Amino acid sequence: MAETTVVHLLRHGEVHNPANVLYGRLPGYHLSENGRQMAETVAKSVAGHDVTALFCSPLERAQETAAPFASTFHLDVTIDDRLIEALNIFEGVPVGKGEALFRSPRHYRHMWNPLRPSWGEPYADIVKRMRGAIDTAREAARGHEAILVSHQLPIWVIRLAAEGRRLPHDPRRRQCGLASLTSFSFEGDRLISVGYSEPAAALVKRPTVPGA
Repeated sequence: MAETTVVHLLRHGEVHNPANVLYGRLPGYHLSENGRQMAETVAKSVAGHDVTALFCSPLERAQETAAPFASTFHLDVTIDDRLIEALNIFEGVPVGKGEALFRSPRHYRHMWNPLRPSWGEPYADIVKRMRGAIDTAREAARGHEAILVSHQLPIWVIRLAAEGRRLPHDPRRRQCGLASLTSFSFEGDRLISVGYSEPAAALVKRPTVPGA
């Protein structure tokens, strides 16, 4: 029987964002105190797991989320650029609940194709890089478990691809809360299941900024 490997995709915790902008890949966005508590809560919830590899997006909020896992499992954090947030033309734009993007006529020229999407990194490109990151983690932790700290859209899109669903979607329907775990279980190299959990759900304040 093939050995079982589990790759957990962890979304980062809550970010300090008083201006309520879509921060995307912009530097300087760190976890809030509540976000740090989220990361610590999830680390404690999986402390008994057989985690042998830890990978992380290069962005500050992801590295800060990874920190308690590095301490819990006595692992070094490997930065993997493939886990970074999706590129988005609207980085830095105040979004509120999202309506600001649609109120400004200057943004309309970027919205001509929601299937690609025309305002950012193509979904197919996100799937390709996330699949590569997962493959690397599976090899590194073969027969054990790995944690990959990433961001909402990349995690959600690779899940859609893994489950054979269409990549274009309504962002409001993503099942990928702050500090949530989307877990891919493999027998050998074959994906056998995808699970989802929110160990820090009690700390989540809703609504959150979309696409973070």
